[in-house]
Amino acid sequence: MTDFTGHVPGGREYRRLLVGLFFGGVATFAQLYATQAVLPAIAAGVPTTPSAAALTVSASTLGLAVAVIPWSIVADRVGRVPAMTIGLIAATFFGGLTPLAHDLGTLLVLRLLEGVALGAVPAVALAYLSEEVDARYVAAAAGSYIAGTTVGGLSGRVVSGWVAEAVGWRWGVASVVLLCLIAAVLFLILVPASRGFVPGRLRTTPGASVRRRLWLNLRSPVQLALYAQGFLLMGAFVAVYNYLGFHLIDPPFSLAPAVVTLLFLAYLAGTVSSPRAGALAVRHGRLSVLLVCSVVMAAGAALMFVPAVVSVIVGLVAFTAGFFGAHAVASGWTPVAAHPEARAQASSLYYLGYYAGSSLFGWALGIVFGTAGWGWFLGAVVAMCASAMGLAVWALRPASSPAR
Repeated sequence: MTDFTGHVPGGREYRRLLVGLFFGGVATFAQLYATQAVLPAIAAGVPTTPSAAALTVSASTLGLAVAVIPWSIVADRVGRVPAMTIGLIAATFFGGLTPLAHDLGTLLVLRLLEGVALGAVPAVALAYLSEEVDARYVAAAAGSYIAGTTVGGLSGRVVSGWVAEAVGWRWGVASVVLLCLIAAVLFLILVPASRGFVPGRLRTTPGASVRRRLWLNLRSPVQLALYAQGFLLMGAFVAVYNYLGFHLIDPPFSLAPAVVTLLFLAYLAGTVSSPRAGALAVRHGRLSVLLVCSVVMAAGAALMFVPAVVSVIVGLVAFTAGFFGAHAVASGWTPVAAHPEARAQASSLYYLGYYAGSSLFGWALGIVFGTAGWGWFLGAVVAMCASAMGLAVWALRPASSPAR
């Protein structure tokens, strides 16, 4: 065991850790969503349907979803920083090949492999933080990583969209890979080596196998309801961002792709709503805030039905703020409500559901959009929000209190 108690604010290693993880978040989430802003261009250039083009996003998030738990096991064996390093290097390699793909099948395989590699960072980053930062400052330090994921998700969409408008979607995606390469190098240079890491074989209690720790969570109605929040709400969120561009380049809007890309700036609403939702949950209870955020999300989706740009923008901002608020509450509630010996697996399962929802509904709702139109598509999104709320009321009410 180690007697290291963690880095504290003011120290050089603490600053390096925060900045390094920030760039790790950028390198991960910019690549993950690099194709989302250029889906109409991919659909026209391959050519293929909107739902098939959206598979380029679903493939990467599916790869990440299935890789989260395996990466957490690898990190227990080889260490946190080595696992994240391997993942980022592999992801950048596969990302660099993506613009060279000349058919949809090859493109999807490369995006799937890229997602599998990217799973290393979300699977390991928060565990690394909890081991390397003094316990009093872990929550604050995690904000730097979360900020990096937000900046990464936004920059991947905006950079690819703007570059693609000028020189095509392949160069748009390539520009994001270059951005991520720079961010990954900065991560490797800055992030300190682990000092608080203890190999899994030395800290696992007898009988606490991975299978047992997973089962402790999967038999809990509270945990399953929390996983359902991530599955349904993230699925609705990604679907809206996947297909809104197709909706806005058609009449009655007929917006230029570069203008549509600007709407991804609504993503910044989540930067504001996430910490605010966490603070409100402490005062008013997690369930109440989760339900309010889900209502805001559904109301935002309903506003986007109105065929006016202002209504779409206001609806998208509300939808985005509501989603990130709900996600902040649900993801933070998951480990708190889990069995003490299975908290790491609880978080992994939440993110498994989260990215599985992104993969499934990010594609499937495209079929609704393509066959039934924007109105029915938004109806499905609102129904998913309502389903998440119903499950939350059914299973989470007994576990809800401001202190938990």
